[in-house]
Amino acid sequence: MARATSRHETAAVAVDVVLLTIEKGELSAFLVCLKEGPLRGKWAFPGGRVRLDEPLEDAARRELREQTGLADVYLEQLYTFGDPDRDPTSRVVSVAYFALVPTAPALRRTARYAAAAWFPVRALPALTYDHDRIAAMALERLRAKLSYTNIAWSLLPRAFTLGDLQAVYETILGRRLDRRNFRRKLLGLGLLRPLSRERRGAHRPATLYAFRSRRPLIAEVL
Repeated sequence: MARATSRHETAAVAVDVVLLTIEKGELSAFLVCLKEGPLRGKWAFPGGRVRLDEPLEDAARRELREQTGLADVYLEQLYTFGDPDRDPTSRVVSVAYFALVPTAPALRRTARYAAAAWFPVRALPALTYDHDRIAAMALERLRAKLSYTNIAWSLLPRAFTLGDLQAVYETILGRRLDRRNFRRKLLGLGLLRPLSRERRGAHRPATLYAFRSRRPLIAEVL
């Protein structure tokens, strides 16, 4: 049912943030459970209204920081969602962002939401508003950027093995990659530098690597 509106009503601007990480071998997203209003009990990405004196990206970083404690993350504007009926309570245009972190931060209890949790992207619960569209677009953007940028650095610790790096690609793309070709391509691009230490475990030691730059760069990876 369409929301009743007045011809004098103006739209508010909000931000929503899709926070993604690799958790237990799964690409996972951070969701919050709404606490009040007609949508209480529904799951959504964290977000909120933009303040009058606040740039959009600052608003997205503030919402992320308040809900997760994260301050230094990869953040990119995704798309603007403005369907008149996307919010049943008022006319809201949302600018969506996606953020990437190498490890899932501990969940924080806040008064604003009833709950918060990490969910595998392949098995998200039913999302309210138009957040199913936002989720699909975030995944599509991330998969595309893996092919032509070094964005994988934002999902890895500073030191990692080539196996760790390949696992990030395979987890997000949902398919296996040829080990030899993948490693030859990554090393040939000059994006990585070997470290003077190895990871030791049950199997033979594995060389550790780091990205030469932990900033966005264009590179034909796939």
